[in-house]
Amino acid sequence: MVLCELLNIIESVAPRGWQEEWDNSGLQVGNRNAEITAALLTTDITEAVVSEAISLGCDLIISHHPLLFHGLKQVCGQTPQARCVEMAIKHNIAIYSAHTSMDSALHGVSGRMAEVIGMQQYRILVSAADDVSHGLGVIGELPQPMTMAQLLDTVKTAFGAAWLRYVDSPKQTVQRIALCGGAGAEFIGEAIAQKADVYITADVEYHEFQAAVGQIGVIDMDHWVSEHFTRDIFAELLSNHVKTYIAQTDNTPVKIV
Repeated sequence: MVLCELLNIIESVAPRGWQEEWDNSGLQVGNRNAEITAALLTTDITEAVVSEAISLGCDLIISHHPLLFHGLKQVCGQTPQARCVEMAIKHNIAIYSAHTSMDSALHGVSGRMAEVIGMQQYRILVSAADDVSHGLGVIGELPQPMTMAQLLDTVKTAFGAAWLRYVDSPKQTVQRIALCGGAGAEFIGEAIAQKADVYITADVEYHEFQAAVGQIGVIDMDHWVSEHFTRDIFAELLSNHVKTYIAQTDNTPVKIV
């Protein structure tokens, strides 16, 4: 299939125009008119991931996090990003990223987080200024109330999380849940305003935890863990059109001892 046709499928769900102004979603390496036979799906692009794409014979890598956030002034192997670009060009591998464009889709990153813990109905938590149909985070209800301990067990199992940090909910049971994939601590106040019992995200800092005490439960997880289901979204969109692989070398770089 031609690359631009595959990208149109992704962008029918997560248009590039939905990305945040600081972001760099979109095609980063490659020719939009190239024929694609196989795609490697990943959260992050690393040298190991590009090497995996080469070994599998993939001519496309689709990632959540962009390889390039800032312009490269040199492509001479001086940084991991530059080496990834060199490897991709040498082996005719295109690279496309759907970052905050996919974060902003109702059934994108945060929506998938909601689904894996059993939430069946949810809506956007923080709508885009120009269109309430998309935005960041989601909020909705669990089918049944849970204790905080039950929710923690559910989240840890569903996400395959090695660890969770949390602030307890002031309520005995919780049911209204807000979530945001990636670093979403800035929306804790909005979750409180919309009467969520618990807010689930990544990269929460100490003082953000402290400010939530007595107002809302907060569950914090590893950034990669919160977003790795994006690979499944890509697979569901593209697997009927091109051969797809989930990157086995894609994992969080954060180690816990």
